[in-house]
Amino acid sequence: MNAIQDIIVRNPAIMHGKPIIKGTRITVELILKKLAEGATVIDLLKNYPQINTKQILASLDYAANIISNEELLDV
Repeated sequence: MNAIQDIIVRNPAIMHGKPIIKGTRITVELILKKLAEGATVIDLLKNYPQINTKQILASLDYAANIISNEELLDV
C-alpha cells in the first residue's frame, strides 16, 4: 500500500483543513461515518466513484494511527 501521506492530505483551504482523500473533497471523517453507519466498501465505491478501495483502507489506517498515538490521561 502507498504511504498514507500519498493518499490522505490536509489543506487549510479545503474542507477547513480536515484530512481528505488527495484530489477530492471527501474527508476521512465522511468515510469513517459511512462505514460506522453500516455502509460497505462496495457502497462507498458506488456512491463516491472518485475514490478506490486503497483510499478507503488508507482512511482506516490513518484513523487507527491517530488513535494509537493518543496520550492516555490518568483519571
